[in-house]
Amino acid sequence: MNGVVVLIIGVALLACGYIFYGRWLCKQWGVGENKEETPAHTMQDGIDYVPAPAPVLMGHHFSSIAGAGPITGPISALKLGFGWLPCLAWIVIGGIFFGGVHDFGALFASVRHGGRSIGEIISENMSKRAKMLFLTFAYLTLILVVAAFASIVAGTFGATFTETGAVDLVASESNARVAMVSLLFIVIAIIFGFCVYRRNAPMGVASVIGVLAIVAIIAIGMVFHPIYLSATAWMWICGLYIAIASVTPVWILLQPRDYLSSFLLYAMLALAVVAVFVGHPSMASLPMVQAETCTTPVFPVLFTTIACGAISGFHSLVSSGTTSKQLDKETDAKPIAYGGMLLECVLAVLVLCAVAGFANANGGDIGVGPTVLFGGGIAGMIDPSHGTVYSVLYTLLVLTYSSFCLTSLDTATRLARFMFQEFWLDGSKGETPENVTGFKKVMSNMYVATGITVILGVLLGLNGYGKIWALFGSANQLLAALGLLAVATWLGNIGKNNKMFLIPMVFMLLVTICSLIINTKTQIGLITAGGADWGPYVQAILGVLLVVLAVVLAIEGFSTISKQKKAAAK
Repeated sequence: MNGVVVLIIGVALLACGYIFYGRWLCKQWGVGENKEETPAHTMQDGIDYVPAPAPVLMGHHFSSIAGAGPITGPISALKLGFGWLPCLAWIVIGGIFFGGVHDFGALFASVRHGGRSIGEIISENMSKRAKMLFLTFAYLTLILVVAAFASIVAGTFGATFTETGAVDLVASESNARVAMVSLLFIVIAIIFGFCVYRRNAPMGVASVIGVLAIVAIIAIGMVFHPIYLSATAWMWICGLYIAIASVTPVWILLQPRDYLSSFLLYAMLALAVVAVFVGHPSMASLPMVQAETCTTPVFPVLFTTIACGAISGFHSLVSSGTTSKQLDKETDAKPIAYGGMLLECVLAVLVLCAVAGFANANGGDIGVGPTVLFGGGIAGMIDPSHGTVYSVLYTLLVLTYSSFCLTSLDTATRLARFMFQEFWLDGSKGETPENVTGFKKVMSNMYVATGITVILGVLLGLNGYGKIWALFGSANQLLAALGLLAVATWLGNIGKNNKMFLIPMVFMLLVTICSLIINTKTQIGLITAGGADWGPYVQAILGVLLVVLAVVLAIEGFSTISKQKKAAAK
């Protein structure tokens, strides 16, 4: 099948999902019925609670949830040999009925709970014990995300060194360009935020100037990139950056940088669409269904491998962590959360086509890294000769990929800071970092929470996060299942229809538990074979604990829903 047909079918189905299913969800939940102002207005503090125009918040939300996931997930699934058709089906069906519902529901529920996280929603609608379990699990997962994304960014920026210790200027040039542009990007984002929020510059004018500034810094970075540092050095620089970004008022850096980044991301999407229509990649170069050589079970592995492009627990943390605190109007929730998720699904579909394009040009070989497959596939379809156009486009695509990761990195750090602070506070008693005393006051301090988070994340990133990264897929999807469970219990408590959550919730719990059991069994096998380092031991222990966590929270959640049904029947 031609990649153009795949893209058109995928986009058409996703568009129908947004228009019809999204509209139905709004009616079922009563989105927009509450005429009160959102928490961004009622709790405005100039740091975390700051109302943002819908396009600005869409830029933040989409940049944060996307990360590297919708690119690496489909690529990993194709490399495992699952076939492009099962991947496409999961992306489209998962996006419309699983991921979109999950993200939209988490944002809406958080807004109705004062912009508080999923943990507080669980506390109010299930139990405080469930909240503590969820926050502990979510925080540890975010530490792993910080470690992974910091390592990806540092690796994207880091220079290559020769055996003598000298910098290999040729091999390092592309990374140096990306690093330079990324640093300049931060500078123009701060200037943009100052002009818009402190000098009241018109958003339209500021956006045009901002886009021109992006073009300018890309041009500068392509020819002037004098910084050649090791990946380790960049790791510590990333740590310093996210420490500052996590406590800085969102209007200074988070909102403007993510908004400007979104133009890069939209440009990447447009470029990928053009590439597919120009290159007409044949999907025949990839297996249509599971390849005969594939020994990995499609269930549950496909559904943990492709996460961000279909459903991802990290998204509920973003929706209920940073996005809900900046939502200007409740009706903005649908385009930002549901629309943002489906736009990510479009990116995932484009990735399938890009890999097909790369495979067409390389005899079916896709045994290279995700960056090369995605960037090379798109750039190669536009410039098959691999000339100057290819080189420029490839660099721009790598820059955009890095922008995804950097945005998700500091968002994850801020989210982890929220989780750490909420762990020590009792929301039902109205406790805040300002009105508590003693040990609680110290531990809920945002600087203490940020410092602990950054140190743990950077140290794990420098000392082999990859040894336990295999757990992330399962942990992330467990977060998704628990996010669905939390919103479902709340909707049931307020008398709204929550049936659209039940099938996705049960399915994701089954996926998670099965995946954890398979992974734990594998790790135990490595341990009993002898010679295992600390990685298999940690994975085995955490795997068992996560299964127990999933079962405990599922029992509490389903017990709450069962009581709701009995009460409604009386």
